[in-house]
Amino acid sequence: IKMAGDSRFSDLDTDGSEKSEEMEIVVNVGGVRQVFYGDNLNQYPGTRLAELVNCLSGGYDSIFSLCDDYDPGKREFYFDRDPDAFKCIIDVYYFGEIHMKKGICPICFKNEMEFWKVDLKFLDDCCKAHLSEKKEELEEIARRVQLILDDLGVDASESHWKRCQKCIWKFLEKPESSYPARVIAVLSFLFILISSVVMCVGTIPDMQVVDAEGNRMEHPTLDSIETACIGWFTMEYVLRLISSPNKLHFALSFMNIVDVLAILPFYVSLTLTHLGAKLMELSNVQQAVQALRIMRIARIFKLARHSSGLQTLTYALKRSFKELGLLLMYLAVGIFVFSALGYTMEQSHPETLFKSIPQSFWWAIITMTTVGYGDIYPKTTLGKLNAAISFLCGVIAIALPIHPIINNFVRYYNKQRVLETAAKHELELMELNSAEGKATGSRSELEDLSREGKEGPFYSSRIKVSHSDTFIHLLSEEKHYRTRLQSCK
Repeated sequence: IKMAGDSRFSDLDTDGSEKSEEMEIVVNVGGVRQVFYGDNLNQYPGTRLAELVNCLSGGYDSIFSLCDDYDPGKREFYFDRDPDAFKCIIDVYYFGEIHMKKGICPICFKNEMEFWKVDLKFLDDCCKAHLSEKKEELEEIARRVQLILDDLGVDASESHWKRCQKCIWKFLEKPESSYPARVIAVLSFLFILISSVVMCVGTIPDMQVVDAEGNRMEHPTLDSIETACIGWFTMEYVLRLISSPNKLHFALSFMNIVDVLAILPFYVSLTLTHLGAKLMELSNVQQAVQALRIMRIARIFKLARHSSGLQTLTYALKRSFKELGLLLMYLAVGIFVFSALGYTMEQSHPETLFKSIPQSFWWAIITMTTVGYGDIYPKTTLGKLNAAISFLCGVIAIALPIHPIINNFVRYYNKQRVLETAAKHELELMELNSAEGKATGSRSELEDLSREGKEGPFYSSRIKVSHSDTFIHLLSEEKHYRTRLQSCK
């Protein structure tokens, strides 16, 4: 077959009589040569390799729109791509599915599939899960970087109130932003500790006073300290609510709900003390106040706001719901079985402590968890044997799911540290590019330079853009930051 207007393609017939199904092409990807036949490639006509079969009749424009270089004598197409990823991608032509090898960045592999025009539906489910996890990590890194950039940037078009709102939010929510913010964070932490200590000390009888009616109440000094702490918590919550960029999300956040639960009992009890006596009996008011005072224990959870370790533990437990459910299921089955056996075996003893199966649940719980208070215990030989088997099974049932829960905690903790390091690394790259005058360049400028190098049959040495470079798209859409995500390499 000879190509019209170009003697270099003397091995081609102008009438295209050679069928594409019988054509043999050679693809050289990163120095690795692969031979393909048209009948295999045409199974997926929308892919880049299938387009190579019919591109020769289109001339240089058609050929170099698909590959980096072409040797007409050998009929060999050259691509400056990742050969390891390519070896995985060509499996789709033979097996109908793709498996990603270990050691290949999932995001880069996704970009390779997009370059070869292979749909992601051919990727195996296990590899898709790995890809989704990596995409979530990239989004988290982008979110962290974007938050830092938003804090550093100052928009002159914003009103004075908006700028004050941002300053208050940074002052109260981001201790790392400035030294005064760190001082406020330490003060908040101390107020939480003082309030918790005062709540505990106020229950000591020697620290209480007797009112005119003979009822014990907290010491006035402790009550004043409690009032000062609640005032601090209230001021802090109100300022954070006013300065919050998204007030609905702020109000529904778990930690902010904890803050409300820590503050609300004080004001409700204060209202009942001064106004409730007119509407109900004094004894009922005191009972309601005591019940509300118990809710003050919720303020200890405010420590999680200032402790990354407690936050990591909370997220790890949320990720371990399946393992925790498995643990509860093991214990529930064991409790039911051994309490029923214990009740049945102990009925022959005249002084049995197992009065019913529901009452035996308590004995089974403290036995399987190896607590053993001794208030209920078996007295028959079979009952003791049943107790021995129950606490052995309890040790096994508790130990089995613990290891996955610990692994989830360690994995999530390490992941957070890696993401934090990656976000800092991205900022360092942005500062470096900004110092070199590159941070303001948009992606379109790089593509224009790349197209300028493709005007001839070969790339220009002016600039080379790697297709496997991974950009943080969330940063590039609006802010036009262009840095390669080194954490994926």
